[in-house]
Amino acid sequence: ARTGDEAAFACIFRDVQPALLRYLRLITVEPEDVAGETWIQVVTGLRRFRGGEQDFRAWLFTIARNRATDAGRSRHRRPSVPLDITEAAQQLTTPDAADLALEAVSTQAAMDLIKSLPREQAEIIMLRVVAGLDAGDVAKIVGKSPGTVRVAAHRGLRRLAGQVPALPERGGGP
Repeated sequence: ARTGDEAAFACIFRDVQPALLRYLRLITVEPEDVAGETWIQVVTGLRRFRGGEQDFRAWLFTIARNRATDAGRSRHRRPSVPLDITEAAQQLTTPDAADLALEAVSTQAAMDLIKSLPREQAEIIMLRVVAGLDAGDVAKIVGKSPGTVRVAAHRGLRRLAGQVPALPERGGGP
């Protein structure tokens, strides 16, 4: 991908985009726009990037968090005027594969549970579990120590476990 191989970049994009959108849906009201800005910055800086897959994921999610922060600041400076979208215009767009996957009941239920957590815990769990980053990378992204990240993740997951209804026990004998 660094050398301009479009197929390699497409592979990376398809692999990471669903997790990126899920994360951005948690931290910004305009996840698709922020994702687009994130990928523009990734493409611009890809030749200078050095590291493996984990390093790339950490770099990508750091960019995404920074772009989400910038979008929030920009939104507060420039109020927007919502436009009415006609039904015909809405029918012209086709759903994205990641959006279709997110609409699945189990995924949406999990996202709703994660959103019920305090913002810091929810963001850390999304970065640790959904993005697959280690505590050190997440710590750099959110500006906390790795120990604080581990504790927040543990508390958040424990809280989530308490909210999930217990599965019925299997009946029957041995």
